Amino acid sequence: MKRRQFLGATAATVAALTVKSEAMAESRRKPNFIIILCDDLGWGDIEPEGGTTIHTPNINRMAAEGNVLTDYYAPQNICTPSRAGLLTGRYAIRTGLGYSVILPNDERRLPLSEVTIPAALKPAGYVSALFGKWHLGHTGPTWEPTRHGFDQFFGLQYSHDMKPLWLYTDNGPDQEPTREDAIEDQLQQRFYAAAEKFITDHADRPFFVELALSAPHLPNYPNARFRDKTMQGAYADTVVEIDMIVGRLMERLKALGIERDTLMIFTSDNGPWYEGSTGGLRDRKGGAAYDGGYRVPCIARQPGVVKSGLRTHSIAMGIDFLPTLCAMAGIPNPDGVELDGRDISALLTRGAASPHDQLVLFNDEDVVAIRTQRWKYATRSYYHGSLASTENVGYPQLFDVSKDISESYSLAEVEPEALADMQERMKAARARFGPLKARQPPKIFRDRLQQLLREQLSQD
Repeated sequence: MKRRQFLGATAATVAALTVKSEAMAESRRKPNFIIILCDDLGWGDIEPEGGTTIHTPNINRMAAEGNVLTDYYAPQNICTPSRAGLLTGRYAIRTGLGYSVILPNDERRLPLSEVTIPAALKPAGYVSALFGKWHLGHTGPTWEPTRHGFDQFFGLQYSHDMKPLWLYTDNGPDQEPTREDAIEDQLQQRFYAAAEKFITDHADRPFFVELALSAPHLPNYPNARFRDKTMQGAYADTVVEIDMIVGRLMERLKALGIERDTLMIFTSDNGPWYEGSTGGLRDRKGGAAYDGGYRVPCIARQPGVVKSGLRTHSIAMGIDFLPTLCAMAGIPNPDGVELDGRDISALLTRGAASPHDQLVLFNDEDVVAIRTQRWKYATRSYYHGSLASTENVGYPQLFDVSKDISESYSLAEVEPEALADMQERMKAARARFGPLKARQPPKIFRDRLQQLLREQLSQD
């Protein structure tokens, strides 16, 4: 073949392959999304974040094949507002669920006006399900997740330490859900089994699954197969059970031939409570402003899409999932909704810089800390059971969290420019979100306070 003919044939072949590649890219299905949301799992409870006590081989594999977000924050430091923030892409104060957690006799619930991840994805042909813990309301005719965009629900209304504890199975539109007594040591396995069946049944179309495990929230109920497996207590046994669920899910996606089409995210709703490890972060679940209550594990994996072996230090938060999943599904954000989250798809897939200039941390409905990529400014700390202001006593708390993850040494005196900048950020955030605060705590908390006062007066 003459050189000119050869070059012409080669060019034609390349052009044909390019067209074919572009056509395949255009015809490739929309990605599936799975969020495994643990309950009270600490930053240091898993090996990819530096944990040394509990062996987590499957989570290690997920990390090796994906991206570990070292500076990821839950939307808030306790359950209900954190879950509201994750599903809506908005700080929980906007949803009316920013104060404490929903209790068994509580009448609060996620407003129907809020657009959740499954509702946002539905116009793009997604089918969605929630398996596990809801904790965004359980009273009235509109509490169920299926009223908030999910097509299927199997799980608990709230935490498994609250009573009465029932498992609910959704029975379709306008039908009462089936209710059964929950057997605590079977919960995580049943949540996973239901999720696996849903994924299998819908493997041929795009789906969103929230696998909201109710563990390792105390008390711990490891399944019999994992009880005493670690000889380090029930909490460690429960983390090992969670690790096994992660492994089973990855293998199932591979067997179905959809692992390259599925973005898996593994994370927690807040830091650990009385047990578990913060990995050296200061304070724990419910802590007023320090990272131990907010900064939690987050790992993203999608072979061929998320670059493997990444450790990304860019700041991110659970409020980012809604705009990110919309972007990855190729659809716009919901119309008319003011989101606080940002599209972090580039951060997830290749470790790009954060789209956030700052993250705002709330304790109940109060802005208590600001985190930028380098700095953290904290303004509240619990002392002798009371919420104390570190600003008003002359001890401004400014930390270089790139070097001091324990928030042990304030640099306020030696970094006056950084301090002034962070204080201005705090002032602006309070001006922005302060008007959204409720005038008083929810009724159930007012009633509890009055009861405590009556009991104290009767004792006096």
